Amino acid sequence: MRNKLFILSQYLVPQISITRVAGKLADSTSVPALKNRVITWFIKRYGVDMSEAQDSDPAAYPSFNAFFTRALKPGMRPVEGGEKVVISPVDGAMSQLGQITGDRVFQAKGQSFSLLELLGGDHERARHFDEGEFATIYLAPKDYHRIHMPLAGTLREMVYVPGKLFSVNPLTAENVPNLFARNERVVSIFDTQFGPMAMVLVGAMIVGSVETTWAGVVAPSRPREVSGTRYDTLAKPISFEKGEEMGRFRLGSTVILVFPKGVAKWDPAMDAARNVRLGEALGHCELV
Repeated sequence: MRNKLFILSQYLVPQISITRVAGKLADSTSVPALKNRVITWFIKRYGVDMSEAQDSDPAAYPSFNAFFTRALKPGMRPVEGGEKVVISPVDGAMSQLGQITGDRVFQAKGQSFSLLELLGGDHERARHFDEGEFATIYLAPKDYHRIHMPLAGTLREMVYVPGKLFSVNPLTAENVPNLFARNERVVSIFDTQFGPMAMVLVGAMIVGSVETTWAGVVAPSRPREVSGTRYDTLAKPISFEKGEEMGRFRLGSTVILVFPKGVAKWDPAMDAARNVRLGEALGHCELV
C-alpha cells in the first residue's frame, strides 16, 4: 500500500514547482548554520563517504549543491582499459542494459520506453541507434554526482527535451510507464571513433538542475518545446578524453548511454542492480 501511495503521489503533486523551490534552497548561501545542519544530516542519512571528497569538511561548502556536486580526491576513480573500453560515466547502480528492440528500450519488469521519444523525437537523430545497445545507470543520493565521458568523443549536438519530473528510483521505474522518455532530459550526441554515442541526462523530482561543462546550467529555464544546439560546425570543436568531466546533476538522477547496432559489447558480468563506479569497465566497442 505504501508503494502505491508513493507512486500515486507523484502524479498528484506539482512536480515542477516543488523542484524549483528545492533547487533554490539547495543553491542558497544565506543561512550557513542551516546549510551545515542539512549537509550533516544528509551525510549520516545516506552514508556519504566524505573521505573520498577533495574537501572532506562539510562546513567548507558554500551551499548544499556545492556539497552535492563535490569533487573527488585525485586518483579516487582510475579509468580502466584502453581506447576501446567503455567505462561507467558515473558512480551508481546499473538499472538495465542490453539491446534495443525496434524502437523500445527496456525499463523494468515489463515496462519499456521509446528510443525516438527519449532522443527528442527526431527520426534522423534516432535512426543511428536502431537495434543498438543501451545502459541505464541510476545515481543514488550518496553517490558522486559529476558525469564523465565513457569514451573519447567530440560533441555534435545537445538537445533539451521538456517533460515531467517523476522520481527515477527503481520503484518508480517499475511502475511509471515510459518513465525516461517522459521526464525532462538533456541529450548529448558525441562522435567517437566507433560512431555516434548518445548520453542522456534524465531529470527527476527535486533535481535542481542539470548542467554541462560547455553550456553551464541547462534545465532550470525549462522551455516548453524541444530545443537543440549544433556544435559540429564550430571552428574549435568541443572534444573530450575518456574519463573527462562533461556534466553534473544538482541532486541525483539517471544517465542513459546509447550506441549504434553492433558497436557496444557489454561485459557479461554486468547485470541489473550491480553497483558500478566511475571509470569501471562496462564493456568494449568495435568498429562495424
